[in-house]
Amino acid sequence: MLTFTEHELELLGKTADALSAYMGKPVLAEVDVSEDGFEWVMFGVPLDVNNEADEEMVQIQMAGPSARLLGNAGGLNDWQQEVYACEFLWGIQLTDQENIRFIRIDYTGEEVQWTETLEEMLPFAINDEDFSIDNEDWDEEDEGDDEPDNTPPAPTLH
Repeated sequence: MLTFTEHELELLGKTADALSAYMGKPVLAEVDVSEDGFEWVMFGVPLDVNNEADEEMVQIQMAGPSARLLGNAGGLNDWQQEVYACEFLWGIQLTDQENIRFIRIDYTGEEVQWTETLEEMLPFAINDEDFSIDNEDWDEEDEGDDEPDNTPPAPTLH
């Protein structure tokens, strides 16, 4: 069985969290196993029960007791008990094809991108340097306006 590495899972979780912040609504990333035994991750947005779904929207079920969600689960606290009807945004599946590890699936289910590195498929450029904070730069006693802004840069869209 092909599985995501811990680093890849971390990147996918950070992507879901960044998408939640960017879109202003929960974005879930759930890992599952495909029919061929390879792991894949799907990204989706829980639907509001009061809104009717668009006819072109692909709906999937996400979360629940057996779900393996990545990141902060869109900030939803009850995801382990609740199953959500979600709009399918896109997915990434693993493959054992030569020189290809990842295949991106668009919202219609079509394979639209193939690559060996996960970072090429993510909608944001995420690296560990963007999220690291040097504790020496944060001095609680001196909070003057003349100090440089040490806020990590926002993720950039590809």
